[in-house]
Amino acid sequence: MDITLVVVGIILGLIGLVGAIVPGLPGTPFSFIGLLLLAFVPGIDYSISFLLIMGVIATIVTVLDYIIPIYGTKKFGGTKMGVRGSTIGLIVAIIILPLLGIVIGPFGIGGIILGPFLGAYIGELMANNKENAFRSAIGSFIGFLAGTLIKVIYGFVALFFLIKDGVAFLI
Repeated sequence: MDITLVVVGIILGLIGLVGAIVPGLPGTPFSFIGLLLLAFVPGIDYSISFLLIMGVIATIVTVLDYIIPIYGTKKFGGTKMGVRGSTIGLIVAIIILPLLGIVIGPFGIGGIILGPFLGAYIGELMANNKENAFRSAIGSFIGFLAGTLIKVIYGFVALFFLIKDGVAFLI
């Protein structure tokens, strides 16, 4: 049973790292669940404070992943309409397109990237902010990349602990 927990924990860490890059796959929670599984293995001693810190960071990273593209839109000169458009584009890409059976690219990556970008662009056009529309959309895309980077960093940190402690247990 302990070996199963270690193997499943490491697999969840790998899925978490893939999910950090592939939008739509909740990578950060998978990585954290992998850490939780290893905490139940005798001989692998993760402290409560370590697990709480990693859990809080996972929660913050997950929330920031949705907020940063909106912030990027605003930082690059987007108006309220651009920010709202970016938010609506993200919601359409995450919820509505998959419900309609529309997936743009592998795993919906294109929709997750294009949704906020096009939403910010269209929102700025609707606000008659044509000169900043493309710039605002670029801000949304840069925010998406920043969110992805944060998830990848968390995924690597979690995977480091999973592999280090899991392999030490198996040897």
